[in-house]
Amino acid sequence: MNSLSTILIVVGLFLVGGIISFVKQQMPKGLIVLLSLAAAMCLVAGVMRLEVWN
Repeated sequence: MNSLSTILIVVGLFLVGGIISFVKQQMPKGLIVLLSLAAAMCLVAGVMRLEVWN
């Protein structure tokens, strides 16, 4: 694992925690969807940058 993939995965997991918090606080659905897209992009980018695929 290089440092960029680690950072992307950690940020993605942080955003997943934010999603859970926003759902519990009953925040607007559009904000939750936007946060979900950002978390998914961070996690996918972090996993795709892993060096196990080479």
